[in-house]
Amino acid sequence: MVELLRQKFWRRLDRVLVLSVLPLLGAGLATMNSFTADRYFFDRQLIWILISFVVFLVFSLIDWHFLRRSGVLVALFSLGCAALLGLWFLGSTFKGAQSWFNLGGVSLQPADFMKLILILMLAKYFSRRHVEIANLRHIIVSGLYALIPFVLILLQPDFGSAIIIFLIWLGMTMFSGISKKHLFLVLGTGTLAFVILWTAVFGQYQKERIITFIHPFADLQGAGYNSFQSTIAVGSGQIMGKGVGYGTQSRLKFLPEYETDFIFAAFAEEWGFIGVLLLFSLFGLVIWRIIKHAMIGESNFESLFGIGLAVFLMSHFIVNVGMNIGLLPVTGLTLPFISYGGSHLLVEFIGLGVLMGMRQYSRGFHRDDMKNEFLGVS
Repeated sequence: MVELLRQKFWRRLDRVLVLSVLPLLGAGLATMNSFTADRYFFDRQLIWILISFVVFLVFSLIDWHFLRRSGVLVALFSLGCAALLGLWFLGSTFKGAQSWFNLGGVSLQPADFMKLILILMLAKYFSRRHVEIANLRHIIVSGLYALIPFVLILLQPDFGSAIIIFLIWLGMTMFSGISKKHLFLVLGTGTLAFVILWTAVFGQYQKERIITFIHPFADLQGAGYNSFQSTIAVGSGQIMGKGVGYGTQSRLKFLPEYETDFIFAAFAEEWGFIGVLLLFSLFGLVIWRIIKHAMIGESNFESLFGIGLAVFLMSHFIVNVGMNIGLLPVTGLTLPFISYGGSHLLVEFIGLGVLMGMRQYSRGFHRDDMKNEFLGVS
């Protein structure tokens, strides 16, 4: 009986997905371990990995059908918005942004959890209206769902997470079956929103970051410093890299935030082009497996959740790598599964755990069950 339960448990997990994530976690740990002699970041990140992996396993056992209930999702969405509002009164300020709850030595960022809640909310909304998705009203209503957390996060101010909220909405809207006419309308609306944000919302330091995107080396001692140093680190890795522990940009403190925002640059310096190529391949495998499960979801809700999760992770990955190589403005976003930090890691594993839980009643999973029964495999 125990053996049967064990087999069913492991069959619920996508081993290719898990085996793709593990080296990414290892890459982050190896890079952190080369920064300082006291192993501060390494030890704390290892604890977060263990906690997140346990949560992932537990969540993979749950039947997530109850998430289709509107009441459950509205409650989650309200709780997420309340947490974002609570930052105004109880949040801790770090680098000018009031984005964290400090819980006795453990800091949590509500914006990370809000990204996952928004994915669920939009998956529910679009799955109920996929037949009439061409109606512009549904695009506007879904945009309002995203606008609330977008504004609350932007006011912290957390420009990077606000961008991810927008990209999640844009990506899921595009995959929901929107017409090309409405797609251009959405893009036009996004452009108009950016103009309004530039003129009425963005602070001077945020404008400087965007200007640095256009001309990153115009102010090497100011807004362009981080981008310039990370570009040097990436380029100095060349083909084979300098080796673990020999990245001079990181060890000599020229590269800022080398354990979080710029860990990709630190990794590229030590592992070189070959290591970066392997990193991209592993992350590509993770995204491929997520999309594969999305395509065989039991209903549109499960499929849209998988698509939203893929958009979420890809957005983080592309923006983080882009800012590390000087192609995108510095936004303070983490690199999935690699950057130091507990909040983003926990949310990523929660998302994967929910996906694995949905896998147990996906169309593909039941086909495997029938095939195994026919072949006499238990």
